[in-house]
Amino acid sequence: MKNFEEKIGYRFHNRAILETAITHSSYANEKKKESNERLEFLGDSVLSLIVSNYLYKNLSDTNEGDLTKIRASLVCEQSLAELAKGIGVGEYIKLGKGEEQTGGRGRPSVLSDAFEAILAAIYLDGGINIAEKWLIGLMDEKLKQALSGEIYHDYKSMLQEAVQRGNIGKVTYTTIKETGPDHNKYFEVEVCIDGEAVSIGTGQSKKEAEQNAAKNALGRIKP
Repeated sequence: MKNFEEKIGYRFHNRAILETAITHSSYANEKKKESNERLEFLGDSVLSLIVSNYLYKNLSDTNEGDLTKIRASLVCEQSLAELAKGIGVGEYIKLGKGEEQTGGRGRPSVLSDAFEAILAAIYLDGGINIAEKWLIGLMDEKLKQALSGEIYHDYKSMLQEAVQRGNIGKVTYTTIKETGPDHNKYFEVEVCIDGEAVSIGTGQSKKEAEQNAAKNALGRIKP
């Protein structure tokens, strides 16, 4: 645990809570231990509070709807998984045999859940100010992008709004191809407007593929 504490940049008074934070339910079930699910639940709220407070203070001219969208992009699974990888969570998380064998150590959902649990552990161990300082430090680059307007790109919403403005039909998404093992899927999604195929997007999740399909479609429809 000492090596992991050095990686994440926080020394726990109570290391047992860190142990729980990196204990996946698959391992907990095998070993009859407490999993990180309750900490994840708490961490989700701590994360939302800290990020909401930061955006509220630093984006004073941004309306509630846009603040919500920006926050969503910062606390989404992909964003949290990237932060988790940056502090080596995948190396230390405790997984059951089945989860280990199917690539759980690198799975975004597992990493993002563990990240929230670790944040909750720091909050419980050191308080909200320490947790806030730790999280803002890790998210520094992403937060700068948010303040400059670079990070939030919900292409599906942008496409929907463009279609509604032009009154040119209904937007639908269809998965046309799915390849790879469960832990490393690859998707191709086709977006249609008014029943006509407009573009295709790819990604490692359906959501990512849909966003890329929408992004490609935006460049092809009339403004």
